[in-house]
Amino acid sequence: MRSEPHGKHLIAGAWVGAETTFSSAPATGPAYRFSAGSAALVDAACQAAEDAFWSYGYTSRETRAAFLEAIAEEIEARGALLTATSNAETGLPAARLDGERGRTTGQLRLFASHIRAGDYLDRRVDPALPDRQPAPRPELRMIERPVGPVAVFGASNFPLAFSTAGGDTASALAAGCPVVVKGHEAHPATTELVAEAILAAITRCGVHPGTVSVVQGGSIAVGVALVQHPLITAVGFTGSLGAGRALFDLCAARRNPIPFFGELGSVNPMFLLPAALAARGAQIAAGWTGSLTLGAGQFCTNPGVIVAVKGADSDAFIAKATATLDGAAAQTMLTDGIANAYRKGRDQIAGSAGVQAALTSVCDRRNATPCLFVTTGADWLANEALGHEVFGPLGLIVQVADAEEMRAVARSLQGQLTCTLQMDEADTEMAQGLMPILERKAGRLLVNGYPTGVEVCDAMVHGGPYPASTNFGATSVGTLAIRRFLRPVCYQNLPAALLPRDLE
Repeated sequence: MRSEPHGKHLIAGAWVGAETTFSSAPATGPAYRFSAGSAALVDAACQAAEDAFWSYGYTSRETRAAFLEAIAEEIEARGALLTATSNAETGLPAARLDGERGRTTGQLRLFASHIRAGDYLDRRVDPALPDRQPAPRPELRMIERPVGPVAVFGASNFPLAFSTAGGDTASALAAGCPVVVKGHEAHPATTELVAEAILAAITRCGVHPGTVSVVQGGSIAVGVALVQHPLITAVGFTGSLGAGRALFDLCAARRNPIPFFGELGSVNPMFLLPAALAARGAQIAAGWTGSLTLGAGQFCTNPGVIVAVKGADSDAFIAKATATLDGAAAQTMLTDGIANAYRKGRDQIAGSAGVQAALTSVCDRRNATPCLFVTTGADWLANEALGHEVFGPLGLIVQVADAEEMRAVARSLQGQLTCTLQMDEADTEMAQGLMPILERKAGRLLVNGYPTGVEVCDAMVHGGPYPASTNFGATSVGTLAIRRFLRPVCYQNLPAALLPRDLE
């Protein structure tokens, strides 16, 4: 296998170059030139995806399952090279990347198993009632069908699990939808390696070469061209609120609007209830600071906000958290742009009325240390900006006056991916008062845990009300994610020869 990238796009089974190029900006090691995406390349990829749909969208579940498993095997065959490449590009530790690769191949195999079982099809049959009065009923059958070509945007913070062959791609392919991937500029060499693995699986399984195309990054116009292409029927995106909202608006403004499944931003608040805080505040502080700084805080489930009743116990918690974070080593952030955004967000929080710095941070180019701020419930409620996500190892502790003000802070939250309760049995009544609020705010509720780390399984929900995601009825993690790329179709009085094979 190559040790240096060739820098081309994968379009309909062929490697295609371009005159315009961009340079990678790795955390370590040499930079390479990559062909930049363009509207013309996007069009070629979308045309190929549409052509592929007429065969791939009508393949058997077994064919698609075998294809997903083949992609997993080809990724594993490139494991060491993928880890080394991703480590150089992103600065993420090798152990983290090995785990992420396992998650990526695991979710591909999970979707293979999921579609073999067939339950996702939601098959329903209402038999004909020819003698019903006052009018007979025809035979009605319903099944979920693939929507068509899907656009997937690679994520900066997960070069494997949320990118080229990540969860959006796996769920779309499982549904029967060809995919056009826009690679992220933060890790183009990793994108290319995974594209090679996908191409090898396409060749092994004999599926249409247009089933997966990968267009490397470039200007903003590349993403715009992709979501506006008339052959694209849905979009999967993980990224910033600003970029995601702009793409969402473009999808809605199309002549034929399409769904945009964007996971955009969340501060993932953690509520420390009094009995738990008194009994094990130091333990909670240790767990929270570890979760806050994991991966330099560059997780969408990073628990950036603590809410606790002001008093000696919350003061002790702040002191413990401050001491722990003060000893944390600097970590490399994913890109210069993310590091710049972290500095800007940190400075905005620091300059807000009523906010005090418990621990200031250093962010030198891409190397960042954590920072910690403290405010009151009243100041939080007076300043909506305090609830905006700062992507990185920044914590904000909100000290509220009492349980009533804690509920007011909960009601003020924007949509979240997660909300967490740290509680003991004596806190049950207070927790019951928060539950109706929190379940309206988040897609996943936790008790006595930490939200970083999202299990890939049937029951997982990774989504929530806006701005956590643009579609609160969907998830981007777990087997329910396949529903994003399916639509129900009803068949009335059709002979068996015309029915989909899974509905015969």
